[in-house]
Amino acid sequence: MRFQDAARDARAVVYAGIQADPQVARTAALLADASLGQRVLARAVMNGETTDPEIWRAMFPTLFGASAADDASALARSEAILAMSLAVADRGEQVRSQVRGALVEELTAQLLARRVGPAGVHRERRILFDGVRAEIHPYDVTVERDGASEAYDCKWGARGINADVLHQLDDARTHAADEDVPLGVALVVFDAHRSCEVRLARQTAPHERTAVVTLESLDELAGSRTGTRS
Repeated sequence: MRFQDAARDARAVVYAGIQADPQVARTAALLADASLGQRVLARAVMNGETTDPEIWRAMFPTLFGASAADDASALARSEAILAMSLAVADRGEQVRSQVRGALVEELTAQLLARRVGPAGVHRERRILFDGVRAEIHPYDVTVERDGASEAYDCKWGARGINADVLHQLDDARTHAADEDVPLGVALVVFDAHRSCEVRLARQTAPHERTAVVTLESLDELAGSRTGTRS
């Protein structure tokens, strides 16, 4: 098993510009240390239903109400997340969708780097196996270490879970096992656990050995190796 940079085709070049947007890295850094409630806020705001900050403050009283004022640092982070999320929501629909996808990838990479160090985390990589046709689409984030590699596909919402991505992850795990190389595979979905479970229940593609990291479990990326579904 070996890793290779993805081909620099037109799509990759355009998306690389989105990934390099400073707003993506700054927002991911805020969310990396956010509470579950703050992450739920970010997801709700970035879906773009309204860009009125007062509506969002009223909808999340535990983050912005009187009780929140007792923790100045948490309130400041909530306000910063709200401002950043509104900036994403205010962009055009197509750009907003691309930014959200890049944000989940960047957040995943930042959290993984806390566990394995920045040098061990890579973006947009293909995984190659001897005698096996290479996948066209790269994996969003990989951890590349001898005997402890991991491959992640990142989605903004549960709707992004489909047969293609499930097959891609499980095939990589299976081919690695054929070479006696351990490879943890996982989906990172910036959505609720329940939404992902409902979506997965409708899928016939193999996913029993694919971990699913959701809004509720994002911090596990920084704390333990991911590879089997709980």
